[in-house]
Amino acid sequence: MSTIYAVDHLHQPGGWLSPGFLEVGAEGTILSAASAPPPGRAVERLAGFAVPGMANLHSHAFQRALAGRTEFVTAARAEDNLWTWRQEMYRLVDRLTPGTLEAIAALVYLEMLRFGMTSVCEFHYVHHQPGGRPHADPAEMSDRIIAAADRAGLGLTLLPVLYAHGGIGRPVEGAQLRFANGVDGLLRIVETLRSRRAGRPALRVGLALHSLRAVTPAEARAALEGMRAMDPAARLHIHVSETTHEVAEVESGLGARPVRWLLDNLGLDERWCLVHATHLDASEVAGAAASGAVAGLCPLTEATMGDGFFPLPEYHGAGGAWGIGTDSHYSAATAEELRILECGKRLQLRRRNVIARPHDGAPVHSGRVLFDTALAGGDRAAAQGGGALLPGRRADVVILDPDSHPLLGHGPDTVLDAWLLGGTDNPVRDVMVAGRWLIRDRRHPEEERIRADYRVAARTLFG
Repeated sequence: MSTIYAVDHLHQPGGWLSPGFLEVGAEGTILSAASAPPPGRAVERLAGFAVPGMANLHSHAFQRALAGRTEFVTAARAEDNLWTWRQEMYRLVDRLTPGTLEAIAALVYLEMLRFGMTSVCEFHYVHHQPGGRPHADPAEMSDRIIAAADRAGLGLTLLPVLYAHGGIGRPVEGAQLRFANGVDGLLRIVETLRSRRAGRPALRVGLALHSLRAVTPAEARAALEGMRAMDPAARLHIHVSETTHEVAEVESGLGARPVRWLLDNLGLDERWCLVHATHLDASEVAGAAASGAVAGLCPLTEATMGDGFFPLPEYHGAGGAWGIGTDSHYSAATAEELRILECGKRLQLRRRNVIARPHDGAPVHSGRVLFDTALAGGDRAAAQGGGALLPGRRADVVILDPDSHPLLGHGPDTVLDAWLLGGTDNPVRDVMVAGRWLIRDRRHPEEERIRADYRVAARTLFG
């Protein structure tokens, strides 16, 4: 039996229905979205603004445990950057166990839900035991990610990562041994995970190349060929052009800038997500935008690492698809990621409303452009089947509380501006994934147990 929800304002791709009526089938799919209910049907009333759940297109769940633990310098590390931060990350990797990984991932996935993210692309590369010895089940660590997603309830696009080298022409060493696989070993993990999808409709399995520093061209082609043989539509993600150091290394080792090399040698399309893509030249902006690939932006992590600014106006203006991820999870807030993306460019360019461009004389609101573009890009990168409150889509629904401080007095024209650019309180009140309410009145049924397990994991890892 389906349920019909009556909401004050229902987000639609072209605007809002006020009021709106959303019919959700027993299998978790949206059956109808309309301005009036079907005749003779009872409705469940929900005060507020109903928007689609956002897909988080880039996560390293275990790195959530580092938040707040690397914000210092020493005499030996007076200049801190991504490369020095990595040493702290490797120290955590050396201590990570299957149990602590699951506990950390469950907490960060809960946090995503609380901020309106209903699916996540997990870029997962901690495969082995310390020293590089595989677990008895080589997919053990991946299974712990799946268990955490099951516990929280959000959709998971799991991306086992091919990581074969410590840099172009360099072997893996130290903590990197926990990441390392050959192509055949990585594809066996992918195949194993695909066999475990039964009964998990919200689990997708794709593949990631860690970066062009960590795989050779031959390894990249072989991995992609193997993935295509299993699933031609599988999502493919890669770290690319995050730092100028990486761009220089790839240009020296492969003869081209990273995104240009991908365009010329692997043939980017809508299956691809280019994570970070911070340092692009004009040719790469045009080529990546035209390819259909999604730029996977992680604004808060990129800011905390001091990576640089993504060319947002140029890429967006060229029609490029982009979405947001929380990467190292300094925050899991949709609003914080989109706010720093827009406001960082405002600081750099010294003007306001960078993402919004005038059209047909009507006001164009930055919050609406930011939300809708990130929504579409995340949906493409995750392939979870949500992304819009339309018939046939998965019922991933987020209810924004009109009585929360950021939204007080706002209507549909300005509510997304108010949420994403105008307040600090979290207005997300209720969250549904695949027709199932996971958060009601800001509470998740597993929250206390997830928090307790995380506390134990933190004591285990850090003393």
